[in-house]
Amino acid sequence: MPENTEKDTLNENIPKDKLSDENNYENNNKENNREKNFPISDTPNDSKVKPNDSFMNSDDESQDPVTLEDVEEKSNFALSLIEERKYSELKQTLEELEPADIAQMLSEIPRDKIPLIFRVLPKELAAETFVEMDGDEEAVLIDAFSDAELENVISEMFLDDTVDLIEEMPANVVRRILRNITPQRRKLINEIMNYPDDSAGSIMTIEYVDLTEGMTVGDALKRIRRTGLKKETVYTCYVTDVNKKLKGLVTALDLMTAESEDVMISEIMDTGVICADTLTDKEDVGKLIEKYDLLAVPIVDGENRLVGIVTVDDAIDVIQDEAEEDFAKMNAMIPMEKPYLKTKVFDIWKSRIVWLLLLMVSATFTGMIISSFETALAAQAILTAFIPMLMDSGGNSGSQASVTVIRGISTGEIEFSDIFKVMWKEFRVSIMCGLSLAFVTFIKIQLVDNLIMGSNIAPIVALVVCITLGCTIIIAKFIGCTLPLIAHKIGFDPAVMASPFITTIVDAVSLLIYFNVARILLGI
Repeated sequence: MPENTEKDTLNENIPKDKLSDENNYENNNKENNREKNFPISDTPNDSKVKPNDSFMNSDDESQDPVTLEDVEEKSNFALSLIEERKYSELKQTLEELEPADIAQMLSEIPRDKIPLIFRVLPKELAAETFVEMDGDEEAVLIDAFSDAELENVISEMFLDDTVDLIEEMPANVVRRILRNITPQRRKLINEIMNYPDDSAGSIMTIEYVDLTEGMTVGDALKRIRRTGLKKETVYTCYVTDVNKKLKGLVTALDLMTAESEDVMISEIMDTGVICADTLTDKEDVGKLIEKYDLLAVPIVDGENRLVGIVTVDDAIDVIQDEAEEDFAKMNAMIPMEKPYLKTKVFDIWKSRIVWLLLLMVSATFTGMIISSFETALAAQAILTAFIPMLMDSGGNSGSQASVTVIRGISTGEIEFSDIFKVMWKEFRVSIMCGLSLAFVTFIKIQLVDNLIMGSNIAPIVALVVCITLGCTIIIAKFIGCTLPLIAHKIGFDPAVMASPFITTIVDAVSLLIYFNVARILLGI
């Protein structure tokens, strides 16, 4: 297929805001391809760093095991070498660090120095480090790279990481990346980007080891040696037929412990394969890996043909992203994509103000309830003193129940069919909690408020407070355990029904209970 056609096909799957004017791209590209001059160490023993030499070659040297303290010490030493411009020593130090540690270190130095330090890294280590970096630092490097350097980095990246990079970058950067990707690779990227964002297909990689039933163990080992370096994992190999239909899997352990290299793959493969469909929710794939302790999950299409795999590192990223999203929603915020310190103040404001306005409007009902009982409060002004305690206790109780249920829903432990079991359990818990808090509150009113502070609160008023508190706890836990399940059933995110939302509902309910109990017992 012609190259331009491939570009156009891929561009159809990229949001329009990522596509910029061609002339602007050409101007930017010319600027990016100019040779950059970087400061070179004036230390006599330092060798000059050429933009491409060390970057294009990698050294495979064994490393001794290191502790976290060793990593921190080496990172600090590397930072000091950057300040002293000792690039030869820096190269040796960086080669002893993991890509994630190097990426973290690069995030701590001035951005104008990032390209220079990155060029010190060997080719493979540079590509692995690039994947671990944040989008802002990646954009800085892409802007500084020549086309040859950019092509080298992308060629060393796994396909799923390349897709993630394209989805994160702005329009002009996306165009430049596409210009430096081979037509075949663009076609594969296009296929992955066609899947929904929350599906298994969107996070899978096609770089896996596939075998056939007719192979011997010896054939399989030869295939792994020949292609393994370009695969994302070689610990699990997948067995398919001539139509790419998934038949089973074998592990590296199975191959290495086989009686001989003449044993057929069909004799040692495991046919009970746990797999997922391309349209399966990516969070469910993460749960599969977590539940069965897998290193990867094979992804098949509607005809059971193997199209890719999701590895454990990608599953961990999904689980972490989902946890952060739920945490934000449970605290009345819109989830943010960037780390807190790298997020603009305006973006943080946008993520919070919507929920704050919504909760403020809903809290208006609480004020209306208090206003409607002004006469009762005037007759017994002491009732006002207990309003904050009742509202806070009810909100906290509801939040406890909701967080517990939301956690159960996210892990798959609790489903909507369990709603009556959950209600019965929370009812018993609420009775115990309500009685305990009511008893402690009554003792506190008599000892602290009356004896120590001399408030002279009548026992009947204390009884009103205690009855209200017990009833509020029961209703709060009922609301807290049922709303997330109902939200999940009708298709909403149960995390939305967490602390702020439930607290607002329980506040209004607790006031209604309080004033009605007071009206009945006190006759006001």
